[in-house]
This record gives sequence, structure tokens and C-alpha cells, in this order.
Amino acid sequence: MKTIFPKALLSTAIIISLAGCDGDDGRDGTNGVDGQNGADGQNGLGSLVVQTTLPAMSDACFNGGLQVESGIDTNADGELTMDEVSSTSYVCANANLNDAVNFNRIASFPVCSQIDVACNTDNETAAEIVASSEDGMTLIYTDSPGEALGFVDIATPNAPMSAGTLALEGEPTSVAVKGEFALVGVNTSEDFINVSGKLSVVDIATQTVVQSLDLGGQPDSVAVSPDGNYAAVVIENERDEDLGDGAPPQLPAGSLVIVNIADIDPANWTTSTVELVDLADKFPSDPEPEYVDINDNNVAVVTLQENNHIVLINLVDGTVMNDFSAGTVDLDMVDATEEDPALILQTESLADVPREPDGVAWINSEHFATADEGDLDGGSRGFTIFNTAGEIVWTSGNSLDHMTARLGHYPDGRSGNKGNEPENVEVGIYNDGRFLFVNSERSSLVFVYDVANPALPTLKQILPAGAAPEGGLAIPDRNLLVVASEEDNRGDKIRSVLNIYQYEFAEAEYPTLVSADRANGTPIPWSAMSGLAADPADANTLYAVEDSFYMSNRIFKIDVGQTPAVVVDEITIKDTNDVFAGVTTSGAAEDAESFDDVDLAAMINQDKTVNIDPEGVAKSSDGGFWVASEGAGTIGDDNRDIEKLNFIFKTDDSGVIESVITLPQALNDMQLRFGFEGITEYDGKAYVAFQRAWGDEVNPRIGIYHVASGTWRFVFYPLDAVESQDGGWVGLSDITSLGEGQFLVLERDNKGGPDAAIKRLYTIDLSSAADDTTVTKTLVRDLMPDLAATGALTFEKIEGTAVTSEGNVYIINDNDGVDDNSGETQLINLGKILN
Repeated sequence: MKTIFPKALLSTAIIISLAGCDGDDGRDGTNGVDGQNGADGQNGLGSLVVQTTLPAMSDACFNGGLQVESGIDTNADGELTMDEVSSTSYVCANANLNDAVNFNRIASFPVCSQIDVACNTDNETAAEIVASSEDGMTLIYTDSPGEALGFVDIATPNAPMSAGTLALEGEPTSVAVKGEFALVGVNTSEDFINVSGKLSVVDIATQTVVQSLDLGGQPDSVAVSPDGNYAAVVIENERDEDLGDGAPPQLPAGSLVIVNIADIDPANWTTSTVELVDLADKFPSDPEPEYVDINDNNVAVVTLQENNHIVLINLVDGTVMNDFSAGTVDLDMVDATEEDPALILQTESLADVPREPDGVAWINSEHFATADEGDLDGGSRGFTIFNTAGEIVWTSGNSLDHMTARLGHYPDGRSGNKGNEPENVEVGIYNDGRFLFVNSERSSLVFVYDVANPALPTLKQILPAGAAPEGGLAIPDRNLLVVASEEDNRGDKIRSVLNIYQYEFAEAEYPTLVSADRANGTPIPWSAMSGLAADPADANTLYAVEDSFYMSNRIFKIDVGQTPAVVVDEITIKDTNDVFAGVTTSGAAEDAESFDDVDLAAMINQDKTVNIDPEGVAKSSDGGFWVASEGAGTIGDDNRDIEKLNFIFKTDDSGVIESVITLPQALNDMQLRFGFEGITEYDGKAYVAFQRAWGDEVNPRIGIYHVASGTWRFVFYPLDAVESQDGGWVGLSDITSLGEGQFLVLERDNKGGPDAAIKRLYTIDLSSAADDTTVTKTLVRDLMPDLAATGALTFEKIEGTAVTSEGNVYIINDNDGVDDNSGETQLINLGKILN
């Protein structure tokens, strides 16, 4: 038995004698323990448990608790000496979150600015693993595609500055810091068989390589011990994945290199190698280690990802202290199927999924956390906390996948693989909390847990990151957190970025929109918000729509009276009465240049839900909704067949289609794929904004549909000229009635990040506009400063606007369904800017 006392009562060590041994059978409930010395006076030995109060901020239990030592009191003195202790365990007090202090993003440093201050470059860059100088003033990151080490000045953390790059003779894979030096693992391998690599020692101040140590293979992760005496370098010698999942183990085998770095002069550093073969059951000859971290006792924890195995190594003597399987997970209520268009249904189960951990970090000297990304056969969509005995203390189960869906970040394109795919973990102690940061690669989120009690992590926050966060770095002395996101593709409006967060006395700024639960307990999944509208009768209610990235399209009801705002209902658009099914087409024959029966059939599912492209939504004055659906395809473009026309759908309150409105045939005959975007209603008419000009026209149209007569009229809207350094185009994204014939119009370019230039709100007066004339516009708001205030790189698709009955103006961005996108959604209240 074990007695646990409330924390408030623990002030002294408590010694409990549990059992004794007599000379006959080893146990005697009468005289085996005499209460004084744990023995019966002859040969009985008392088995003792000693419980000692742990102060707050102890290594084992950050919030205090108990240290429990068990052993045999061999000298019968009623105490346990060090050599008598057989086991030590900890019972930690639960976390006590301080909601007044939170992490908020204060800056984003695009890596491309190292090449050109304005990032006017197509060169691929990456920030993968990040470290900092010991004073926390300089960031050092690995840029694998650039074969360089990058430096960033963060003396003023909300205004990071380029501090140069250092070209390396190979691909940098990881970096850690010892004193004035950065230790960089550099892969110089010719191929998967002829492997080589080195540890480059870089003087941070001069940005020069002062020493190189041969590692004998392809390095991956590098870690430096807290006492600065050792570095550990994982030699992965990775397999050629092009050979397929069934390929046999591929030599040479990986290992761990221990570097003795105690001497102040790197010229005196020495290396030794720890072999890791014959430990894992799966591929004993091919350990393929992935990541390493070191605790205060100079014990390294190493993940063998493809082998689903974990190894503990004593760096002092190079011995393997323990090794064990990372085990498997059973997952319920997850989405394991990929559909096209996407459909998020968290109703499936997966059994015996290997964790296959990637990143690993010590929480304290007894516990560590793994990011269970998966690679070969597994990936359990979460993270796990182990103790040094190899026991699972806590596992996240399906919770990360659920949270990504709740925040609009769920990557449905990874449902058949590894879901949100946690990549890495980091631990930092910030004044009143010991925090674990879990980087989710596919959802581009950072989950922040208080792990004062490793057996009961408590979610504190969820932070947005750039696309594909890889490395995390806690800088507690400066109350900073840095996350490196490696994805970089200018064409997809994604730039690799270092996000900087500050732990500050302030409310959490993200997320701005979450969802309530469905009846089955899973969150309402949402994403790709492409239109926004206010409820004229309720200032706290907005409506949004998802675009064609998803099938079975829905209208979302949003309560903005809460912080963050909450998706409280989903209204599926349905063709219950076959109204849409009765729309006239060009006929049964499939025709690339027209909307035919085949195209129509593809837009209606068997359950009468529809696969349209909602880009605008408005509440109808007679109840229900107006939904503007953008067409797909361009007349005369062999690469873009006509698959959808531009439609206005009128639905009832439950989303059932009541009528379908199409453009005049003359306009359909000149369709450009950039069609309907926003919709609004005023004075018996529906107004729709075309995104771009069609045919030979100079400006895009605003269509005005008279509901009673069923007739169209049009005016033209004058777009701003292109201003982006990367060219592109400018178009309309939404239109909102302000009453009295006045309208708010959202105008944007198709650029994001440093290339973005135009994200603006204008007003126009259509009260007396003549047909086919070009209207005038008045600038209301340049949105670029509002977007910069989020600390993110500028989002490309600012697609929705709404004006509430109280005059508050909201905007929202479309996150593209987390496809080539970080998934970040910002629902921003600009306030009463129209007064």
C-alpha cells in the first residue's frame, strides 16, 4: 500500500514501514515490523517507503508534490540511504493555469528576406531547426535547400532583422548551441549507401566554421546537454523511400555519436560512437535513429522512428540504459478516409497504430514526450509521455485531430495517412509554468500544454504557425517562443517563416473562431470560409459558407458574442425537392464547352446534398439564404473545361434549395473561371460581385438580379491596378449592402506574404447607377495593417465581409481547406469603421 497525503499537509518526510521478514516465511503481520526499526530483532528486514514533499519548481514536479522512494532498510535504522533505495517515483500536483498570461505571436520573419529584403525572389528557402545564442538575442536556423545556416537578430523580438547566412559544404540537418558556438550537423552523403557527414562548429559572432568533426554517416538531430559537457548527434543513415514500404533493411546502420565538448576549445573535442543495432525487433540491423534530447542527468533519449522504438543512453559512459517499443494506439472517432472533394467525418476507428515517434523532449529527468508523427507504417496523430522505465504515463489519443477540426485546421488530405501529424516537441519553463509545445506539421498548429504533472497534461493554448512547423525553441529567459516552419513555395503564396511568440500578460489572440460539438461529441468540422454575412435581426450572429474544396456544402452559423467566436450550427445545402436537378443543361452529351447533364449530376450527391462552389452568402429578407456559387471552367480554354455555371441559390432556413438563378446565356457563353464571389440583398434585388473581368471587358461586373421580375442588369466596378512586386491580378471578393443603395466591396490581389499589396474595403453607390456604366468607389480601409497586427505573413484570400446591425464590420480569410496553406483563419472585427 501507499499513503498519499494532501499537499497542504506535507511539510516533513514521512516514513512508512510496510512489511518485514521473520526467520520463517519472510512475512509476519505480528512481529515482522516492530514500528521502531523495521526489523523483528533477529533477521527481519523492513521494506520502507519514504515520501518527501517536493517544493514548487523542483525538477521532477514543477508545481510540487511527492517524491516516493522504496527500498529495503538493510541496516534497520528506519531510514533509506541512497544505496538502499530500489525505486523512486513522483506524484505531481496538477497544473494551475494562469489565464492572465498567454503566448501570442508578435512577429514573423520570412527566410526569403535573407536573400532579398522584400522577398522578391523565387528561390526556395527553409527554416527547419532553430536554436539561439545563449543570451537569446540571435536565432540560428538550418536552411536545407540553401545548404546554409541562417542568423536572425531578435534583440527587438517584434522586429526581427536579417543577420546573414553562412554557406555550408552540404545539407544542414540540425543545430544546437554550446557557449559561443553553434554545432551544426551537415549531411555530405553521396547517396543512401555512400554516407558521410560532419559536425561543423560555427563561431556565432563571426559566422565562421572553426572546427569540423567527422561523424562517419548522415547526421540528423543534434542536442547539447544542459551542463554543456556533451553533444549527441543522431546518425540516421536513412533508407531510400523510393524503394517502397516493403523494402528490406538498408545498410549502413545508423548510430549515435557522443561528442565530449567539455573543453572550451573545439579543437580538443572528441567523439565516440554508440551502436544501436539489435535493439529494435522490427529492423534490428537498421535502427535508423531520428531525434535526440538530453536531460539533466546526461541521459539521451533517442527515437528510432521506423522501428517504433526508443533508446535511453548514458552519455558519460556510452551505455544503453534502457530500450523499449513505443507501442501502438487504438483510435476512435477519427477520419481515416480521404475524399475528393474533401469531407471531414470523424466517425471511424483505427486499431494497433504504431506511434513511430519523431521529435522527443525531456519534461524532467524522469519523463519525456514524443511527437508520434509516423513514417513507415504508423503515426498515431498525437503525442505520448513516457517515463524512463518505458511506461506510458499519458497519451493524447484522438484529441489533436479533434482540436484541429474545431479550429478549422484539419488536413483532410491526410485522413488516409496520419491526420494532423505531430512532428516535434519542445519543453520550456516560464516563471509559473512548465510547458510542452507540440508542433503539428500538417495542421500548422502548436499545442501548448502545462506539464507540471506529466501524468495529467493540461491544454493551455493552441497557436498558429507558418506552413509545416518543424523546429521549436523555448527562450524562457526572454519570455519568447520561436517556431520554424519549413514549407516554402512562392507560387503557392507560402514562405518559410520563423514565428516569434511572447509570453505576456494578455488574452490569447488565437484562435478567432472555433466550433461547437456535433451530437456525436466530435466538433463541427469547418474550413475554407469563402463568404460572410450578418444576420440583420441579431448583431451577434454571422453566417459563412465553405467553398468547393468540400463536398456536401454547408452554411455555418457563427456566434460572435463569444470570444473566440463559435460555429454553433451547420446547415447543409440540399436539393430535397429536385429544384437544382431540374436546371436546364446543354443536353445529355458530355461537352467540354458547356454545362451538360454529366456536369449537373456531379454537383448533386445521392443524399441530395450538393457539390457547388459557395463563394458568397446573405440572409434573405423573406427567410432563408442567398448563396452565390462560382462557375468552374473558361470558355475557349482547352485546359479548363466548363464544369459548373455561376449560380445563385435561394434556400430556406434549413438549407433546402427553393430556386436556382443562372446568368443570361450571352454571359454564360463568355464565362471566365473567376466568376461569382460575393452576394447581398437590397430592396428586392440580389447583388453579386464577379471576381474579374470577362472576355474583352476592362472591369468586372456587379450583377443586379430583380427577384420579382427575374431580370438582370449590370454595372462595372473599377479595380485598382496591380501593385504586387510579383505581378498577379486584382479582383473582387465580397459585396455587402449598407442600405440606401450603398454597398461595401472587398477588393484584393492574389498574392500573400511579402508579395501581398492590395487588401482593401471600398464603398460604392448604386442607388442611381445606370446600366453598364462604371461606378466610382471610395476607400474605406486598407486592410494590410489589420492583417499585419496578427503577427502573421499577409493572408492571400481575404474573402468575406459582413456588417452587423450595430455597425461592426467583420472580415475573414479563406484558408484553402489547409491545402498548401497553414490553415490559419482570422475572423477580425474592425469595429464601426463606417460611421
